Amino acid sequence: MFRPSDARSNHLLAALPDSEWFRLLPMLERVELPFERVLHAPGVPIEYVYFPTTAVVALVHLLQDGGSSTVALIGSEGVVGVEAFLGGRSAPSHAVVQGAGEAFRMAAHGLRDEFARCPAVTRLLLRYTQALITQMSQTVVCNRHHSLEQQLCRWLLLNQDRLQGSDLVMTQESAANALGVRREGVTEAAHRLQDAGLIHYARGHIAVLDRRGLQERACECYAVVASEYVRLLSAGVAT
Repeated sequence: MFRPSDARSNHLLAALPDSEWFRLLPMLERVELPFERVLHAPGVPIEYVYFPTTAVVALVHLLQDGGSSTVALIGSEGVVGVEAFLGGRSAPSHAVVQGAGEAFRMAAHGLRDEFARCPAVTRLLLRYTQALITQMSQTVVCNRHHSLEQQLCRWLLLNQDRLQGSDLVMTQESAANALGVRREGVTEAAHRLQDAGLIHYARGHIAVLDRRGLQERACECYAVVASEYVRLLSAGVAT
């Protein structure tokens, strides 16, 4: 049994008015999400949606030639499985746990019913979805127009925003797969950031030492995404 306050570590759940919070509470189940667990796969009906609290989930597109690219990250600010309440029922990407941790899950049909029944829930989830679309579209722009070092800075900052603490569990290979680039390029960019005293990399862990320095090295894409999440979600369920 979990304490109800635990679930409100997820910002979307915390933003619900009390009446809706108590309606959803019996539908929530706390789950552990291990590293690389696949939560959703393309074309497969979504059975559960997930509200991360300490886990981070990547939305990953896989290509026929084996290539991959991460188009969005979801942590305690959001919900995994927006397609379930938008009417699509399945997702075009894989939802893969990138940072192991905890989440609260509920049956997709339960959230679909609340989305249709309650205007406050509808507004909140639609605003979150708009923020998620902003992250996806900005990722496309960033990958096309900005340097690999800038992309890596953006990706590290987005990860840190969704994790507790500054230590990110990841390898250079996983970073390369997420950005859709060669590992050698990530290695060179990571070395430059480490030499500048911004990060420390060792044995599959990247520690962010100077967040402000990373923000200065990043392109405008990180700031666009971060500000849009604040703009759309800081007002809770207000109209």
